[in-house]
Amino acid sequence: MKIYGMEKLSLVDYEGKIAVTLFTAGCNFRCPFCHNSALVTSERLGEEIPESAIFGYLNKRKGILNAICITGGEPTLNKDLVAFVTRLKEFNLAIKLDTNGTNPAMLKELVEKKLIDYVAMDIKSGKLGYPLTTGVENIDLSPIQESIDYLMEGHVDYEFRTTLVDELHSEEDIEEMAKWLAGADKLYLQKFKDSGDCIVEDLHEVPLKTAEKYREILSKTIKKVELRNY
Repeated sequence: MKIYGMEKLSLVDYEGKIAVTLFTAGCNFRCPFCHNSALVTSERLGEEIPESAIFGYLNKRKGILNAICITGGEPTLNKDLVAFVTRLKEFNLAIKLDTNGTNPAMLKELVEKKLIDYVAMDIKSGKLGYPLTTGVENIDLSPIQESIDYLMEGHVDYEFRTTLVDELHSEEDIEEMAKWLAGADKLYLQKFKDSGDCIVEDLHEVPLKTAEKYREILSKTIKKVELRNY
């Protein structure tokens, strides 16, 4: 596994749990608002963290941690993710996967082998906005649709989440999302924060009043819609 970052104690990455967060390198998207651009582009990476160091840390923190969050980058680009998570599961911790949904086969394998307990899947925008919000001009949405459909079938606890960016999202886009995700359990609308390390500069958060309007629109078709970090 290409692990290039580890947050040793997080109270926010896995709701209600004390987690260690592992950051994988590499991504098949180039989202303009991505705050982990070094991980995505593989530029300015620090030293890779050996798996032995991760397992050693988990051994030392038994009884303190109760969860692991695997994020990125895009974790499912790693072919050895299933084997890695199989070893992590030996620590009897809840495991959350953050993903963009482009590898439904691996997502299904992880769920069906009962290796992950929670999935947070990014929904970048409505369908028409995906080339802009992912930085991929000729994007194939069929794998993403397959992941959405699978999660909505209820095989594992999940959330969809969208980072709202004023330059990238509009009311029309939100209306399209409401149709696309109709019947979903949970969607979190996240406040964009400029980390200073985004792929594109000079992007801005959606104002609270506008975000609340977006929430109202999405709540018509999605069971639970909440603002996050507003």
